[in-house]
Amino acid sequence: MKRQIIKIDEAACNGCGLCADACHESAIAIIDGKAKLIRDDYCDGLGNCLPVCPTGAITFEERDAAAYNEAAVIANQEKKMNQEQHFSGCPGSQAKTMNRNEHQEEVRPEAQPVHAVSELRQWPVQIKLLPVNAPYFDNANLLIAADCCAFANGAFHNQFMKNKITLIGCPKLDSVDYSEKLTEIISKNNIKSVTVVRMEVPCCGGIEHAAITALKNSGKFLPWQVFTLTTEGELLEG
Repeated sequence: MKRQIIKIDEAACNGCGLCADACHESAIAIIDGKAKLIRDDYCDGLGNCLPVCPTGAITFEERDAAAYNEAAVIANQEKKMNQEQHFSGCPGSQAKTMNRNEHQEEVRPEAQPVHAVSELRQWPVQIKLLPVNAPYFDNANLLIAADCCAFANGAFHNQFMKNKITLIGCPKLDSVDYSEKLTEIISKNNIKSVTVVRMEVPCCGGIEHAAITALKNSGKFLPWQVFTLTTEGELLEG
């Protein structure tokens, strides 16, 4: 059937995610840094996304498209809600995606010093609290890091976290093997790559071992690399 539906100009899209937040039907998702219409039958054609787009990348067009399917929209939203609520712990552990604009500038509130922009793209970040399934894992580049790394290395956000989903932990303090949880995350989601950042101290070997074990046990062949920081925050070569 011919009907009015949104059209997204990916060349003009800056991936800010405001349209996805404004869409009550969850018809839009940010995939590979660009807004995309997931399914025609999720779009009701009312255009709540249009006024929030800062680049004018979204317009209406009339074309052949499946009819708006309210039942499918509700089912999809319930599925997403179940995925986001699949966690244990306090309400502060609820899965949440954060939209970060690649071109966002540093913010300087009045009478406050200039501060770097956070590159954190989701919540929670602790491996023990992370849900196994969450929307932000789709097409994600994973960063698995020892939690001391961000304190030792002042450029950690920009150098390692940018455009990645961050998972942190300390195998010595948690006294657990993270490999089982990490295996589930990697095997049950469309993960694109894995980066591991650890400190040079021996106990950090546990997080590297868990990540490599998870990659092997997942049965997937993904690009991966390991970086080691000194206790002064310097990157060790090799």
